Amino acid sequence: MKGFLTLLFLLPLVCLGQITISGKLVNATNNSPVADASVFLSNATVGGKSAADGTFILRNVRPGQYELVVTVVGYETHRQTVMAAAESIALADIKLTPKTNELKEVVVRPDPDRANNYRIFKEEFLGMSKLAKECKILNPDVVDLDFDKTTRKLTGSSSEFIEIENKALGYKIKYLLSTFVKDYKAGSLYFEGSALFEEMKGSEKQKKRWLKNRWIAFEGSSMHFLRSIVRNDVQATGFEALRLIRKLNPDYHGIGDKYIQTLINKPLPVTDYASLTDVKGIFALRYTDCLYLMYTKIRDNSPDNNPIQSLSMPNYLTSILTLTPPYTLFDSNGVILNPSSVGFEGNWGKSRVAEMLPVDYLPPAK
Repeated sequence: MKGFLTLLFLLPLVCLGQITISGKLVNATNNSPVADASVFLSNATVGGKSAADGTFILRNVRPGQYELVVTVVGYETHRQTVMAAAESIALADIKLTPKTNELKEVVVRPDPDRANNYRIFKEEFLGMSKLAKECKILNPDVVDLDFDKTTRKLTGSSSEFIEIENKALGYKIKYLLSTFVKDYKAGSLYFEGSALFEEMKGSEKQKKRWLKNRWIAFEGSSMHFLRSIVRNDVQATGFEALRLIRKLNPDYHGIGDKYIQTLINKPLPVTDYASLTDVKGIFALRYTDCLYLMYTKIRDNSPDNNPIQSLSMPNYLTSILTLTPPYTLFDSNGVILNPSSVGFEGNWGKSRVAEMLPVDYLPPAK
């Protein structure tokens, strides 16, 4: 990134036309076409297969920045960034690298900790909310897990798609897990991967319930907040951002408060923490202190949802954002492009795959 402007502009969140992305898959060794490969936009509902001649076309793409993912048996997974603007995109030929056929002897030993590690993984990956109770992993054996007793880290990944059925939101999800780290010493959790969403088939009654639950998952979420920044209607949408000053507590030794915290109860203007970038459709968050985010259209009296309890403040749905310099980048769909640059606490810190919506989700018209 070069320079950053300080003013936001109004960008509608509606697609002005049907954007298509097309291309061709070829073998990087001999340029022969690669057929029957899965081609999809990560975390969206857009995907398909390559034809016999290696060509593919993805339709009905909303504007935004996406990770295009290609997977096929016998080749390395391919990922590339694609910016969908107002026009259709014809990509240069995508060269897929064949996997080497080295066969190594593998000694399979039973893992006595597998059941417990998987239980922890499932709770952290899917979550423990009401929506999570209706989520199920259909092929748990594809998840590779390891717990290091020295570092006290539970790590995981998958070489195949984790197939998830979310009966609360009406989605089938294929999730290729790149990284999963639960760090007990740091008290942190981080995971990332590529996902393809597919609408489940159901009765009209089920579809009505799914639409309601999707709105529940969306309302007050990070996607909701970031989209309100793009539309320049943060406060009208119901969000307020406050300054939270944090300093390490010198008397903290594992017990008590880790930080000495001061909350400045004065809403920040959007231009204090958000800006345009020099790339069209990409925006940035930057703030030295923590951002204390309240969604004022929902009250929540549960103590774990309000990280800083104040008797003088209403119990709104609350989250804390800790931003890592220089910037946290996001697109017009409200999707964070460098997720390792931001930490969530409070309400957003509890959100998991069960609450995850595709990036092309559109809330019902009010």
